[in-house]
Amino acid sequence: MDGFPVKVTEAVCLGASLAISGICYYLYKKSRTTLDKLDDAPHFTIDGKLKDILKVTPGACLQYAVIEGAVRPVGEPLTSQFQKEIVGVLQKFLLREHRLVWNGLSRTWMDSERVLHQRVNEVPFVLVGSDETMVRVLCPIQASGVHTEITHEKFHQVNYGFGDIVGQYLSGEKLKGQLETEEMLKVGTALTGIGEVMLDTDGMLCLRPPPNGTQYFLSIADFDTLRGEQESMATGWKALTITFALVGAAVLLWVGRRYYYRLKVQWEQDHERREFERLQAEATRARALLTGPEASQDREHIENACVICLSQPRNCILLDCGHVCCCHSCYQALPHRRCPICRQNISRVVPLYHV
Repeated sequence: MDGFPVKVTEAVCLGASLAISGICYYLYKKSRTTLDKLDDAPHFTIDGKLKDILKVTPGACLQYAVIEGAVRPVGEPLTSQFQKEIVGVLQKFLLREHRLVWNGLSRTWMDSERVLHQRVNEVPFVLVGSDETMVRVLCPIQASGVHTEITHEKFHQVNYGFGDIVGQYLSGEKLKGQLETEEMLKVGTALTGIGEVMLDTDGMLCLRPPPNGTQYFLSIADFDTLRGEQESMATGWKALTITFALVGAAVLLWVGRRYYYRLKVQWEQDHERREFERLQAEATRARALLTGPEASQDREHIENACVICLSQPRNCILLDCGHVCCCHSCYQALPHRRCPICRQNISRVVPLYHV
C-alpha cells in the first residue's frame, strides 16, 4: 500500500476495535475458565464426613470445592450502626458524593460520583452444617460474589441558595448530595462458599482462597444461581469480543475496498494512457504523411495551449461533449472526470491532431 493514505479515523477505529476485542477475549477466557472450574468442583455437605474425607485426602486439602452453611460469628458479632437489631460478621460502610457536571460536548449535565469515605469491619466467622460441624471462612474480603445485604441506605440532599445556583452554572458543577449506605453479612445467612477446603493442624476445617489463583466465591445465592451469573458474564464477554472483532473486520474491508477502487482507477488510467498514446502515434504518422516530417509545432503550441497548464498543446477531445480544451496529462490529473468547460461527465477521450 505504498502511497495509500489510511485516514486517522480509520486507524483509530481499527486500533480501538482490535484492542477492545483483545481485552474482551481475555476476560471471556478468564470467565470461561472460572465456569469450567465451577463445573468440575465437587459439592460437599458440611458434616462429620467432610473431616473424614479430608483426613484421607493427600495434603488434607481439596483444591476447589463447593460448600454451603449458615453464618455464625466466632465471638461477638458486629451490630449495625443504624438498626441495632441487625447483627452480622462483615460490615461495609460507604459514603459517596453525587454531582452533576456540565458536558460541553453533549450539552447536557452528566452524573458523577466520588467516594468520600469507605470502611470495612469484620469478625471471624464460620459456616455451620446440619450437625453443628463448622468450617472457618478465611479472607472474606478477597471473595467475589454478592455476600452482603444493604441494611441502610439514605440520600442526604443539598439545599441551594441563589448564590449557590449562580456559582454552579459558572463552575459547571452541581452538588446533588451524599449517599450513605451500609451493607452487612448477617448472622444466620445461608452462604455458599467456593474455594480451597483444608483441614488445619488443630483439626479445624477452613475455607480459603485457592493459592493457584482460581476465583474465590462467597455468595448468599445458591450454587446454580451463582453459576448462571458466571455463564451470563462469559456469554456477554464473548458477544462483545465478536462484536468488536466484526467492527475491526468491517474497517479493514472498508480500507481494502477503498484501496481496490484506487488501484482500479489507476489501472483504468494506465490503460487509457496507453490507448491514447497508441492513437496519438497513429495520428502523428498520418499527419506526417500529409504535412511532411519537418512541420513545425511552435505555432500549434501558441494557438492551442492547454487551458489548465498553458504549456502543452491541446491534444485530446473530451467525449461526449466534444470540447477541446486541455492536454492529456492535465485531463488525467482532473480530480473529477468532468469537462472543465461544461462540467459534463467524460465518458472517454480521443487524441486530436491538426492537418
